[in-house]
Amino acid sequence: MTLAEAVVATDPSGAATAASGPDAADTFPKMLFEHARIRPERPAMREKGYGIWQSWNWAQVAGEIEALAGGLKTLGFARGDKLAIIGDNRPLLYWAIAAAQALGGVPVPMYQDSIADEMAYVLDHAEIRFAIVEDQEQVDKLVLVKERCPLLETVIFCDSRGLRHYAQPYLHACDALRETGRVFARAQPGFFGDEIARGHGADTAIILYTSGTTGRPKGVVLSFDNLIATARAAIDFEGLSDREEVLAYLPMAWIGEHVFSYVQAYCAGFCVSCPESPATALADLRELGPSYLFAPPRIFENILTQVMIRMEDAAWVKRRLFQYFLGVAKRIGPALLDRRPAGWRDRALYWLGNLLVYGPLKNALGMTRVRVAYTAGEAIGPDLFLFYRSLGINLKQLYGMTESSVFLCIQKDGQVKPDTVGVPIPGVEIRVADNGELSFRSPGAFQSYYKNKEATEDAKTPDGWVYTGDAGFFDADGQLTIVDRARDVGRLSGGALFAPKFIENKLKFFPYIKEAVAFGDSRDFVTAFINIDLDAAANWAERRGLAYASYQELAANESVYDLVEGCIAQVNRDFAAEPSLAASQIHRFLILHKELDADDGELTRTRKVRRGTVAERYAALVGALYSGAHFGHIETEVTFEDGRTGIMRADLAIRDVGTAPVRHAEEVA
Repeated sequence: MTLAEAVVATDPSGAATAASGPDAADTFPKMLFEHARIRPERPAMREKGYGIWQSWNWAQVAGEIEALAGGLKTLGFARGDKLAIIGDNRPLLYWAIAAAQALGGVPVPMYQDSIADEMAYVLDHAEIRFAIVEDQEQVDKLVLVKERCPLLETVIFCDSRGLRHYAQPYLHACDALRETGRVFARAQPGFFGDEIARGHGADTAIILYTSGTTGRPKGVVLSFDNLIATARAAIDFEGLSDREEVLAYLPMAWIGEHVFSYVQAYCAGFCVSCPESPATALADLRELGPSYLFAPPRIFENILTQVMIRMEDAAWVKRRLFQYFLGVAKRIGPALLDRRPAGWRDRALYWLGNLLVYGPLKNALGMTRVRVAYTAGEAIGPDLFLFYRSLGINLKQLYGMTESSVFLCIQKDGQVKPDTVGVPIPGVEIRVADNGELSFRSPGAFQSYYKNKEATEDAKTPDGWVYTGDAGFFDADGQLTIVDRARDVGRLSGGALFAPKFIENKLKFFPYIKEAVAFGDSRDFVTAFINIDLDAAANWAERRGLAYASYQELAANESVYDLVEGCIAQVNRDFAAEPSLAASQIHRFLILHKELDADDGELTRTRKVRRGTVAERYAALVGALYSGAHFGHIETEVTFEDGRTGIMRADLAIRDVGTAPVRHAEEVA
């Protein structure tokens, strides 16, 4: 009898009993078998394949992980070894995390869209011997860099399609490996339990590499104690239970995805579902209807863009109905969600709007059952944030980072403000330096940066305080407001505060603007680069009969420039209504000839702008924005999907935008 079978064995009365199972649940493998004992028939994971959802309960998941761990052991995986995990969200890859941890190893998830050179750096730096990957695409990358990573000995693939004729001896099929593992488990039934029992909360649970906005990614070392302490604090804060449903669709290498779809799932015992593919994630979200949702702002931006595109294509009656009730929702929706007083007429209108607009819209988005939704990773625009809350979706902001095991601050129900990230959760201390930089101390504070003592000492003090690099302040209610990254906050030449992220978020609320990069530090005025949203702008252009053959051609169209200029003019009017923001009005802009791309080093793998890289790479265009020129010439090297590089050349139009007169406080009132 294997441990997975023994741990769910029942006594004559039908009660579940643990058979030589581990004691205190201070690691995730120990939690796994606790769930298999307490709730063996409850669903633990789902995956959609060929249009059908397949489910595994906790007892089955325990068996799969034991088989995978046994297979790894037969290949020579030893305590302390690192296991690279590369691919889209798949149950097998989540099971690999637990299997490695059960054997005393350390999982190292990597971004599946990384190019081979980026993977080579992490493989070499993390000293990885074993890798488990999803498919042929990832195998090809590792084969390409194998000679540069001499420590890499074994590559396991989950999907064998396209790999029939690969003869490399270090390649192994995961299905065959699990069968070997089952044989091993039957031959040595006590092995797995003994290995799990050797683990302790203070052991390293995972190494997650940062997105690297300012240079090479750093490996953040987190212990089981770090992750479990913060996850449990957040579970208690929100009252989460084993009945929650979560969709796992974000990169597995990102700390947010790891905590929400693995750490909290093991701590609370709820079910995690994997979409059929990244392309179907939003459709699968609608079908699943999760109760607990996490997404970075870009996901909520994309969803809103699709909503607006559909509304523009709708009949005029539907458009008018949507616009009218959306106005009602913005006026009264957040107050109703926070259970604040509201007049009977507004309540009646909102009820009608929910019947005709909000309810069907939430159902179409898959958010009808959402009890708690979080956004984090970067600042979200207030307008975007309030849009979702006005529909009755309990969207809240949290503040955290890889180095804090995510959770530092969470907004409390009934106390949600669009410009704050809430209050520190229990066990977390946050202080604000004289220059506005935040630092924290918490049970989730990371152990170190892997093989980087100097960076660890720069970020973490001997008494446990960690510098965040973010600038912010606490308001009168004790809620934290994040201004921007401390290094990005500057001043215009006239002395006014320049917070580029705030400006960019205002621009990105418009469905036609996908990305924006603002400039202005030590300058006389603010300017901006714009990336149009191809889907939204193309839909807009096609309805007006505008012909185009490429992104570059559409971005250069005069009518598209007019469209973007109108969006910027609206932002300027909004800034003019706030005297403290009036100096941030945008005076000039251009639309880039290409989308900012992670493969070109302009974005991180979590889609954050590498501001320094963009400013350096497009220095000629920045200069043109401030020279008074009406065109800027640029030549840029781009990386294609197959790894080849090429040169793009373009002459980009530069537009001046009128600024709005500043409205003083008495005028606004």
